[in-house]
Amino acid sequence: MRIAFTTLLPEEGFRRIASHELYTPLELAEVLVSTFDKPVTREMIMSANNLQLVANFGVGFNNIDLEACRERGIRVTNTPNPVIEPTAELAFALMHDVARRTAEFDRKLRAGKAEPFGVMNNLSHSLYGKTLGIIGMGRIGQALARRAVASGMRVVYHNRRPLGDEAIRRLGDEAIRYVSKEELLMEADFVSLNLPYTPEVKHIIDGKALRMMKPTAYLINTARGAHVDEQALVKALKEGEIAGAAMDVYEHEPQITPELLTLDNVVLSPHTGTGTWEGRIAMCENVCDNILAWQNNEIDKMNIVL
Repeated sequence: MRIAFTTLLPEEGFRRIASHELYTPLELAEVLVSTFDKPVTREMIMSANNLQLVANFGVGFNNIDLEACRERGIRVTNTPNPVIEPTAELAFALMHDVARRTAEFDRKLRAGKAEPFGVMNNLSHSLYGKTLGIIGMGRIGQALARRAVASGMRVVYHNRRPLGDEAIRRLGDEAIRYVSKEELLMEADFVSLNLPYTPEVKHIIDGKALRMMKPTAYLINTARGAHVDEQALVKALKEGEIAGAAMDVYEHEPQITPELLTLDNVVLSPHTGTGTWEGRIAMCENVCDNILAWQNNEIDKMNIVL
């Protein structure tokens, strides 16, 4: 089996592929292991005459030209399970950080610019008793909802379709409610984006959506940067249309809209939603499992995108 890589991954996971490692030029490869930060273009796909499988290292697959893969009959897989808990952890951490002003206080203390210690100084907002609005109630959204309910929050969510009764019971019947996107934006104290990217949801959070949010609400994005119109977000943050934002992904990644770097009511993270040692190793193993299942023609064991 000949394998090419768009980015060299941690070697631990690939020890499971075979006793020897084959780093093959793309034009000779049967399998391409791709990563979210490297596009797999039509030109690459059409130039790889032997390519039969693109095994993506990540849950998102908007880095891959799926139509070109479809034309060539190339399978595409992803790694959905290992990313669930790390991404939900980071989303919840960002909610805490922006509401309790943790990163802001740290910056100001180190720079000697913090307010004096005092009973009514350095106040922030609690998550307890607040409403979290989740747009995209897939596995990551549900993992985030579990954390929110355990912390005493209420959850409203918007999805293509409501969750089934069993899923709602697992999350906590009384704390979870399905609403329209408009209701969610108007009601939530925190709006978290946890949906996959498609062209249809580009700028799902635009100026109109931001104006629907409470002036005391926070926007959290650990999904894809293109979900948010960053220029509209900067305007909303500067003019007090919302209270703050916490972001792990960016519209023109890796470039960050410069104004976001200057605002105290913004917390930024460098696309680290799945970036734990444990998560990366599990993703490597999932990539390898997909490749081995493909090699053994065990289609039911693959995480198939296409």
